[in-house]
Amino acid sequence: MNQVTGGGSTVRRMQLGARLRALRRAAGLSREEAGHPIRASESKISRMELGRVGFKERDIADLLTLYGVDDHEERRRLLTFVTEANSPSWWHLYSDVLDPWLQTYLDFEQGAELIRTYEVQFVPGLLQTEAYARAVISLGYDPSATEEIERRIRLRMERKQLLLRPDAPKLWAVLDEAALRRPIGGVDVLRGQIAALIELTDLPGVRLQVMPFASGGHAASGGAFSVLRFPYQELSDVVYIEHLTGGLYLDRREEVDRYSAAIGRLFIEAAPLTETPAILRDILKDLGS
Repeated sequence: MNQVTGGGSTVRRMQLGARLRALRRAAGLSREEAGHPIRASESKISRMELGRVGFKERDIADLLTLYGVDDHEERRRLLTFVTEANSPSWWHLYSDVLDPWLQTYLDFEQGAELIRTYEVQFVPGLLQTEAYARAVISLGYDPSATEEIERRIRLRMERKQLLLRPDAPKLWAVLDEAALRRPIGGVDVLRGQIAALIELTDLPGVRLQVMPFASGGHAASGGAFSVLRFPYQELSDVVYIEHLTGGLYLDRREEVDRYSAAIGRLFIEAAPLTETPAILRDILKDLGS
């Protein structure tokens, strides 16, 4: 199994791009003026600063010189970002079974320091057992596509190693009770998944709350979403919303603030963290032995 490492290439590109934008503005230069020395258009500089293109080390070195960055350590740190941003992400070997929008999310996930998520239909991917993941993944594919299904299962199991890293992100999840009672894959599979969740509540970096049926309506009645925070001040939080044919990313301040407020209310409206193990044990009891 390949080791999962942090700071995926998408995050590094965004981080480096944001730093370049700040340095350009501090130097009082327009994007057009910055592009001239490296033979780049204004739009190319814009894409670089948004982290939407790859970087050439020579171009970045020339830009740092143009921006007046003479400190050796700062130049070394930013040029190291170039190498990391251009390196294949951990999921590279699975790119044949990954849609581009999900590749971006996996990079975000690997680079995050805090992942707050609400799920209404399934247990979050990072918390799924292999049997449960097989059942979920199989829902969207022809049973004859066994090789692709198995590769997607291996990908999801490797993705879970994120939570075991020394610098693992904190995961704070609110699960609708419906996701915990829907027998995806059958009762035995669900029983194993619930038992695994009980064990996961012991991990110091995992917080799990349940939104009981009895709560009625709540702040996230619109559906599942995640809010990711990164350990770099250059990067704002990102909201991720997955739908049937793709994923939506939101980073505008007003949009992120609304989702952050919604997840904050969910943490208050859901059953307290201290009650989660007991709730899960009750569900397990209802599923029989």
